[in-house]
Amino acid sequence: MTEARALATNRPRHALPLDLVRGFLIGSAELVPGVSGGTVALVTGVYEQLIDSAHHVVSAVRRLVTGPDRLASARAELKRTDWFLILPVLAGMATALVTIAGLMGSFVTDHPELSRGLFLGMVAVSILVPLRMMPAGRRPAWVDVVLVALVAVATFWTVGLAGGGAEADPSLVVVFGAAAIAICALVVPGVSGSFFLLTVGLYTTTLEAIDGRDLVYLAVFAAGATLGLASFVQLLNHLLDHRRRTTLLVMVGLMLGSLRALWPWQSVPETSADGEAHGPGALLAPYAPVAGPVLLALLGAAVVLVLVVVESRANRDAPA
Repeated sequence: MTEARALATNRPRHALPLDLVRGFLIGSAELVPGVSGGTVALVTGVYEQLIDSAHHVVSAVRRLVTGPDRLASARAELKRTDWFLILPVLAGMATALVTIAGLMGSFVTDHPELSRGLFLGMVAVSILVPLRMMPAGRRPAWVDVVLVALVAVATFWTVGLAGGGAEADPSLVVVFGAAAIAICALVVPGVSGSFFLLTVGLYTTTLEAIDGRDLVYLAVFAAGATLGLASFVQLLNHLLDHRRRTTLLVMVGLMLGSLRALWPWQSVPETSADGEAHGPGALLAPYAPVAGPVLLALLGAAVVLVLVVVESRANRDAPA
């Protein structure tokens, strides 16, 4: 376990309100195509603690099902989980999903240039976070630059493939599978789960299900998300422990490439069946409105920069 994760066990109990806010911000980010909840977790300083705690929960479930002395070993894993972090973050995320799904969907759909401008500034500055977390490199710098560039180009190209259509009556099997994949984006900075749902035509459908309390749809989605998260978090935890620099460099590339989705001025996708403008279209030169997206981009960048500075000072002043 890294030093950063070890510090999680000394987490002050008075951090509860702040962790609720962190969870709310992460949940809000997951509602926006092109914005990753993992990016917000990085910026707010809880990314590795969340991954580590999720790893212990998954390990507890696995040991409860298989292996000797199941109950004792599962209980040991659960004791290593930072519940004082996970529970308020989950509560904050759930609050965001329940309360602002409709509002966020309307903002992204009705004001695409403004919303993309805001999130462009936020994600662009967020790239500083994984760069600051990297250990010293042992290979030539050009290798790292090539790796970041390749990942960024691949992400940029993949993002451009998404359409803006909506699947009105999707199969529950499709919903289950899409949720299993989309939830993995929750824990990978630069990869947007909402953007994947947009690609497969389930973004609007899922927001409507949340806003309308469609319990069947939500139950199937939650089951798929649980399976996907349990399958992926173990791998990511291993990579952060044993291939930390390479993993963080890949995250930087993903975040850079994801900016393709957040360029404020885009054409409406030709594949959009419902005329909504929240999908990625062709990149265009700035058109009216110009001042609004630019100012919101600067505002978003400033907000994230303040969060990074505050979190950095909090970690520096934390007891060893």
